[in-house]
Amino acid sequence: MGSEAPAPLLPRRPGSPSCRLRAWSAPALCAALLALVLLPGCGGGKSQRQPRVAVTVARVERRAVPLQIITTGTIEPVETANVGSQVGGVVQRLGFTEGQDVAAGHVLIELDPRPFRAALEQARGTLARDLAQWHSARLDAERADRLLEQNLISPSDHDKATAAAEAYRAAVQADSGSVASARLNLEFSSIRAPITGRSGKLNVHVGDLVKAGTSDALVTINRVTPIRVTFTVPQDQIPLVQRYRNGAPRVFVRASSGDSAEVAGRLSFVDNAVDPATGTLLLKGEFPNRDGRLWPGEFVGVRLVLTVQPDALVVPAPAVTNGQQGAYVYVLNPDSTTTLRPIRVSRADDVTAVVASGLKPGEVVVTDGQFRISPGARVLVRKAGQDSRP
Repeated sequence: MGSEAPAPLLPRRPGSPSCRLRAWSAPALCAALLALVLLPGCGGGKSQRQPRVAVTVARVERRAVPLQIITTGTIEPVETANVGSQVGGVVQRLGFTEGQDVAAGHVLIELDPRPFRAALEQARGTLARDLAQWHSARLDAERADRLLEQNLISPSDHDKATAAAEAYRAAVQADSGSVASARLNLEFSSIRAPITGRSGKLNVHVGDLVKAGTSDALVTINRVTPIRVTFTVPQDQIPLVQRYRNGAPRVFVRASSGDSAEVAGRLSFVDNAVDPATGTLLLKGEFPNRDGRLWPGEFVGVRLVLTVQPDALVVPAPAVTNGQQGAYVYVLNPDSTTTLRPIRVSRADDVTAVVASGLKPGEVVVTDGQFRISPGARVLVRKAGQDSRP
C-alpha cells in the first residue's frame, strides 16, 4: 500500500576497512594491544651489569705495635780531636798513614828535636850555675848571722848577704821552671794522638814547617766506636718523649741510601730546651758501631721507639680515609660488596694505623681503590702490584 520496501544491502569488498576490522577476533586483538604496550621496553628488559672496581685489601690484625717517632738525623763521633802543635818546628817523620786507627798516645808527627834538646841543655846549665851561686850565697848568709851575733859586722852587711842568698834562691827556682819548660817542648816535638779513634786527612808532610799554636788542624781524629746520631723531634711530641724517656727508649737508624737493615742503639741525650728558631728538641742516640757501618756526617733515617703496645688492633694506614664525619674504612663483605664503616684511630704513621674502635680482628678492609667505589658497590679483589684495570 503506501509503505516503501527497504533498500537492499549492497555487498562490501573484502578489502574494505569494515571487513578487515571484523576479521580480527577478540583474543587476537587483546594480544596485539598488549604487544604494542610492551614494545618500547623490549630492548631494555635485560639490565646491563655494572663492571666491578678492582681493589686491594688487607686483614685487620691484632699485634704488638711500637709507639715511635720517625725523623731524620746525622751521624757524629762521640769524640773529635783536631790535633795541632804546641811548638813550632820542621816535620821530620810521620808515625801513621791517613785513615789509620790510632790509639791514645800514639806518635803521629815528629818535629826536628835538636833545637829543643839544645834549649833543654842550656836551661840545665843555667840552673847548675845558679845552684852553685845560691849555695855560696847561702853559706855567706849563715856566716853573716854568726858575725852579727858577735857584733863583728854591721847590720847592713848582714842584710846584704841575706838578700844575695835569697836572690840566688829565686834564680834557681826560675831556672828550674825553664828546665821544665824546655823538657816539655822537647816532648811536644813528638805530636801524639790525644784520643783513640780513626785518623782523617793529613795536612802536613815531611819537611813542612809547623807553626806553634795555630788553629789549623794537622789531622783530625774521630772516635767512631761508639758513635752517635743527632736528630730533632717537633715540640708537640715532647710530652711523649718526656713520658717514656725513663723506659730506655730504643733508637734505630737506616742509611738513606736504601739499606734495608737497621742499626739499633739507645737514647743517650735529650736537650734541656727547645730551639726557638725551629720549634724542635735535640736528641741523640748512641750505637756500639763495632762493624763500622755508621760514618760521621752521614744522613740517616731515624726511628725512635718510645714503647711497644702489645695488643693493638691495626690496619694499613692507606685504608683509612678522613671525611667530614671523621675517619672511615671500606669493609669487604663475603658477597664481594663493600660497606662504609666509621672508625676511631688512636694514632697512625705512614705505614700503620692503630684503631681504637669500629673494627674487629679478621675483618677485611680496602687499602687501594676505595676512592672509586661507593657503599654497596661490588668489587674485584686483586693482589698488590697487579694492574688496577678490572
